[in-house]
Amino acid sequence: MFHDPDLSRTTNSGGHIKSRNWYGQDGMEHVRTNKEPKQAIPTFAETIVLLMKPENHHVKFNIDVKVQNDPGHLFSLMHKIVSAQPEWETLLAPRLLLGLWHPKFLAYAKARMPYCDRSYLGNSPDLARKYFWDDCGTMSMSFSSMAGKDGERFRKDCRAAGKKLMVWTVNEPHQMMEVSRWGADVVITDFTQAWLNLRKALGTDYEKTGGKYGRIFLWMKFKYYAPYQLFMEYGSQRWLESVAGPFAYGDLTVADGPHESAFRSTA
Repeated sequence: MFHDPDLSRTTNSGGHIKSRNWYGQDGMEHVRTNKEPKQAIPTFAETIVLLMKPENHHVKFNIDVKVQNDPGHLFSLMHKIVSAQPEWETLLAPRLLLGLWHPKFLAYAKARMPYCDRSYLGNSPDLARKYFWDDCGTMSMSFSSMAGKDGERFRKDCRAAGKKLMVWTVNEPHQMMEVSRWGADVVITDFTQAWLNLRKALGTDYEKTGGKYGRIFLWMKFKYYAPYQLFMEYGSQRWLESVAGPFAYGDLTVADGPHESAFRSTA
């Protein structure tokens, strides 16, 4: 379980995770975080064990599925771990959300882990509508992509279709207040306590608390304007395609083997 595809930024090791072994003298099992207290990299199996503790049965798990993975292999391994838990179909599966950046991962997620809800994870309302809308019950969108007119239309479409809206990464108080105005279902932030404090204050006196945070910041930063958003959407898609292949796959058929697939590319 790791955010970056490379170990260098946050640990005492380096190199791309995809090229490293877990076990062995130079295995990632020995890697520790730079920040104190130094900790090992948690595994998916360890995380699932934590979720299955009775005191954590209320916790939902949003899984950011990185495009560097082999989707067939990844979802097969994840299913093996999930299905080994007692009463997993009722106690665990409904709490797992698979966040998908690339449409190639959809077919594998549906075939290997059909019991999990899925989300589109990205910064493009257009890609969300084109490739993920029919197969994902949740839309996990960057804050800036939701701040403009296209984002407003997308938020309305989500409400009309009964889809949940997650917004990331919401770290500043005025952003948190704006997301509250939008009525987003989930707020993803690095500063959880700040969000909880604001949410509590809003519950006590919404008008007074909301009045402290204006909306003018949305017009003061170029990143919230359409040209910049279109540029970022284009760049993000190009990068994702450079790693995992073209978005414009045709019908993707997942074979029985964990690594096998057959597809007709329309790119």
